[in-house]
Amino acid sequence: MNASLPGAPAGVLVCDGAMGTMLHAAGYPLDQSLPHLNLSDPRVVRAVHDSYLQSGVDIVQTNTFGASRLRLAEAGLADATEQINRAGAQIARQAAVATGRTVLVAGSVSPAVTVHQRGSVPGGDRVDALREQVEVLVSADVDVLIVETFGYLEELVEAVEVASGYGVPVIAEATFAEDGRTLSGHTVAEVARAIPPHLVAALGANCTLGPQGCLSVVRELSRHTEIPLVAQPNAGLPRRVGPSRFEYAIDSEYLVRYVRQLIDAGVAVVGGCCGTTPAQIGAVVEIVGEHRGNRERLLAPSGPPPGDQPSVPGEPAFPVAAELVPPAPGETAALVDTARRLRTAGVETIVVSASRATRARGSTINLAVHLGDQVGIDPIVAVPTWDRTIMALQADLLGASVLGVRRIVCETGSPPPLGDYPSADGVWEVDAVGLIELLRGLNEGRDHHGVGLTAPTAFEIGARINLGRDDLDAAIGQAAAEIAAGAGFLLTEPIYELEGLDRLVREVGGDVPVLARLRPLTSFDEADYLRHEVPDVRMPSATVRELERAGADGRMVGHRMATELATGIAEHAHGLVVCGTEASDVEFVEELIGLCRRVVSSRRTSGPPPAGRSTHA
Repeated sequence: MNASLPGAPAGVLVCDGAMGTMLHAAGYPLDQSLPHLNLSDPRVVRAVHDSYLQSGVDIVQTNTFGASRLRLAEAGLADATEQINRAGAQIARQAAVATGRTVLVAGSVSPAVTVHQRGSVPGGDRVDALREQVEVLVSADVDVLIVETFGYLEELVEAVEVASGYGVPVIAEATFAEDGRTLSGHTVAEVARAIPPHLVAALGANCTLGPQGCLSVVRELSRHTEIPLVAQPNAGLPRRVGPSRFEYAIDSEYLVRYVRQLIDAGVAVVGGCCGTTPAQIGAVVEIVGEHRGNRERLLAPSGPPPGDQPSVPGEPAFPVAAELVPPAPGETAALVDTARRLRTAGVETIVVSASRATRARGSTINLAVHLGDQVGIDPIVAVPTWDRTIMALQADLLGASVLGVRRIVCETGSPPPLGDYPSADGVWEVDAVGLIELLRGLNEGRDHHGVGLTAPTAFEIGARINLGRDDLDAAIGQAAAEIAAGAGFLLTEPIYELEGLDRLVREVGGDVPVLARLRPLTSFDEADYLRHEVPDVRMPSATVRELERAGADGRMVGHRMATELATGIAEHAHGLVVCGTEASDVEFVEELIGLCRRVVSSRRTSGPPPAGRSTHA
């Protein structure tokens, strides 16, 4: 049974935010062993603790995420396991004592192995590594243990069983994907049932999901457990801003709005994970301050167990496409049926985009080949460069050429968030421009090393462009660089207003066709999430307000807005791609096809488009 925690503040407790993000901002790459900074640069670790403590948090976590012997061994630091963990606890304790108020020091315990180590390390070795780390942290006098970012339920149960044997309260945090399941495929209810209430002081979610997703998990957890709840969301999704560098763009107002709802949903502990900052956590402290004294003392034991020209060669004057992503195993047949229905409805092609799901998905090229065989359609295939070497990309592309895949959209891409440090497993040997140059070389009959091919390929090369970036000049400049490298058409990220598209078409539309992606919104929650948690989404405030007023009619209002946007897209761009398409959307997509054809027909009879809005491809 966990020991009680004398002196713990009453009411909802506020935990600190991201450690890795702050150390990353201080110049340390995320693929190095950040816990080793407890020894090599303790001042920067102390500075991060101080910044969160100055914001008023009740719990500060040690810089020991990833500090098991097994994970440290990958950096050659296994022999320093005890020193790293003990130093991490001491630095946090010194910072807490310096505040002159009651602050709890939480020993941060991650899964004992990385995702890549998991398949080769026996469960007994994992348990031994966890026990070693926990023993050091407890002996260094932490007040509570937080076992966090566990994507595999088996490992979470192991960690809880180990940590609960030392007389210190335990907070258990699983990480869930957008589909509400852990990486191991377990539901929220299954996680709740697997964790014995008498072993933990609080149970909840951290990492991977942003505030909105964490709220959904907490609400579902409350239906299946009486254990006090905890939530430490990410600051939305990361934006890659350079080699091994990431940043988050979520704002404090959005985070606080969801913290209010998390409190209403019954959380006992709230904090932040990747991307959250002291300023944001400070805003959380202010909101939680309003709720002090409204709950019983926390972290006590829970008790005993109970276009006029084709936009892309071979396409009609204004093609309307639908976007699909590789499905989960066992769902391919349903996706192929949806593709057939879309083709019958008048969709000219399918754009196959990479999935950001955190579990297994097939490749975009494989799905494109399958759709070509089964549906008789010539897809446009998105190929991201993350986690692929240039030679692996070249091999895949040469194979795709042999199998008849010819239209490629090049994108740098980002890996799905798998843990506390989302960049650790990325490769990025080339970015989108590098992939364009590779494809251009293959079309000219030479491989990456300049060696001649038996026959040149005939790829049609496209590139993604994000018009939601804060720096629209940079986005347009990127498009120009991609065109100069050899891109023959551009595919936008989903747009929710026309200003950026208008400018893009005016500046580059005379050189290459621009295909605009449209994502029909279905609810206020969806719009709110996209605007605040997903990087580089430009969504008018009026759109969000209208969906909020719509309430249960959000889908209908979202479709009306999409229709208005589609009209503008047909007036500005050279083609439309409807994304987020499901079987239930086929009739709506058919309506958009008819609308676009009418707009384009009217545009032709009324004369050429305004200067800079050429439909010439």
